[in-house]
Amino acid sequence: MRILVTNDDGIKSEGIKQLVLALKEIGEIYVIAPQREMSACGHGITINQPLMVNNYFLAEDVHAWSVAGTPADCVKLGLRVLLEKKPDLVVSGINRGPNLGTDVLYSGTVSAAIEAVLLGIPAIAISLDSANAKDFSPAQKAAQNLCTLMFKEKLAPDTLLNVNVPNSPLNKIKGYKVTKLGERKYTERFEYHKDPQGKEFYRYSGQVVPPSTDDEDLDVNAVKNNYISVTPIHFDLTNYKIMEQVKKWGLENMGF
Repeated sequence: MRILVTNDDGIKSEGIKQLVLALKEIGEIYVIAPQREMSACGHGITINQPLMVNNYFLAEDVHAWSVAGTPADCVKLGLRVLLEKKPDLVVSGINRGPNLGTDVLYSGTVSAAIEAVLLGIPAIAISLDSANAKDFSPAQKAAQNLCTLMFKEKLAPDTLLNVNVPNSPLNKIKGYKVTKLGERKYTERFEYHKDPQGKEFYRYSGQVVPPSTDDEDLDVNAVKNNYISVTPIHFDLTNYKIMEQVKKWGLENMGF
């Protein structure tokens, strides 16, 4: 099994190192990751600027490159240029901090996996529910299990798995739960500041609001209840339920 590993925390992050060490046990690993942290960059790509690429030593018997770009850039560059053969899977992570609910729209971790799927490669995004995690073993085990299953079962080509692992010891995790995206809302603040030169700026911060429902099938609740959340995601954002409603507005018969 050939696996391309990437992330949005940067190639120097502990999460990607631990992911590589885990996946080396089950496959041939290639790493192409941003040279610096790119958290919450979404699905941005770099245009009209050079994408600087450097070889990087991450672990023995692992081919690795750092890229001065976004997670989506890394996947594009890897699949189009750097890798001689296409990988069987792309795995993005291990992210420090969860990527739950509507936060997937901001996540560089998830966007890297989406880019892989857009280019025809099955993908997993895996995150750990802690910004300060030191024990990556539950996420490592989950990555090994899910990569093995995905290689065997052949997930639909337009779908990725978004995986969130509780920040708990292995013996406290109850198992896996297949989930749907929940809500992820914040009490948001923009703090006003001035720099030493008197220039005004704002600094964003926010606290997560508890979910409004206890639905156990939501990713946010599964992780809270100590399950590893596995959410199949695809990139068709069409709201099919209201297509007929919008058609009834008469737009298609309206002159322009």
